[in-house]
Amino acid sequence: MAGGKGTRLCDLTEEESKPAVPFAGANRIVDFAMQNCVRSGLQRLLVATQYAPRSLHHYLPTRWGQRFEPKGLQLRDGRDLYLGTADAARRCWPDLQAMGGDQVLVLAADHLYDMDYAALLAAHRASGAAVTVAVDTVSRAEASEFGVMQTDAQGRILSFCEKPADPAAMIGQPDRSLVSMGIYIFDRDWLRAALFDREVPAMDFGHDVIPSAVAQGQATVWRLPPGASGRAYWRDVGTLDALRRAHLDFLHDAPVPLPFATPVTDWYLGRGSVALTGAMVPSTARLQQTLVAPGAQIPQGLVTGEDPADDARWFTRTPLGTVLITQQMLDRRAAHAHIRRSVTPPASLNRRKLHA
Repeated sequence: MAGGKGTRLCDLTEEESKPAVPFAGANRIVDFAMQNCVRSGLQRLLVATQYAPRSLHHYLPTRWGQRFEPKGLQLRDGRDLYLGTADAARRCWPDLQAMGGDQVLVLAADHLYDMDYAALLAAHRASGAAVTVAVDTVSRAEASEFGVMQTDAQGRILSFCEKPADPAAMIGQPDRSLVSMGIYIFDRDWLRAALFDREVPAMDFGHDVIPSAVAQGQATVWRLPPGASGRAYWRDVGTLDALRRAHLDFLHDAPVPLPFATPVTDWYLGRGSVALTGAMVPSTARLQQTLVAPGAQIPQGLVTGEDPADDARWFTRTPLGTVLITQQMLDRRAAHAHIRRSVTPPASLNRRKLHA
């Protein structure tokens, strides 16, 4: 599922989908899911795009197409068509059925994580459930952005609520919640019935399909295991703050492998600031907690992160202090400075003569 608009990334997704946003130099967000597919031995993958899909339709076959069996990587453009994730699966069902297999693995293309899907599939088959949801834990303060659930001791899902205002806490951990990673394995026949045999068609996995499986007692969870760092790493980089902070996780010991290795010096500017692909930043600039958008050319001596009011006047500044700079914002700022210079008389001019 690679059709997300990513509105909370503001201008970064004005003309680009969230999965296609650059990350840590040569990578894009979608590359993490693609790398997981390849390393897990998957050979057939259908990518459902929707918002601003053009770059993904060029990028994915070019960079990843040869890593799958011939014609194993397929893309479907759902612009103005899909009404939700489940609706996308329903409209792509003929293609999914033609791929064969007894299970269907559904992936979100806009998260950073490392996962062996083969282990997830093996656990699903061993559970006997019709649906398995990959899960991780987050603080309750963050959990309202995800599907939140509670389980029994065997991992069977007892309750599931998509993006609740008051997330349920984990038993014994009142400050943590168990949340869906947006990764599901379905028995194919069960999924077909869930998509087609309903009076009111299911539009979304989180709002419609998973709650149905929970109500039937057919849903279980699989916990993301610790990685090489000794802890599980999964990040939804859906906000400017989350995207910038996730970059900082990769400064030293990367929590998960980067799909395409890039020197840190190619994208890290210091002071918590990051340059995305194609940005130009002179050494005289002093940027703090700043994201420089692709293609933006920072002028000499620019300072950010020190005057919140000035940052917010020209750029996008979040309540947590992340500053986003795009070329359009820089152009607007430069145009304003030019107008001021053209209408402000030199300091040496006698103002009384000006009005004489």
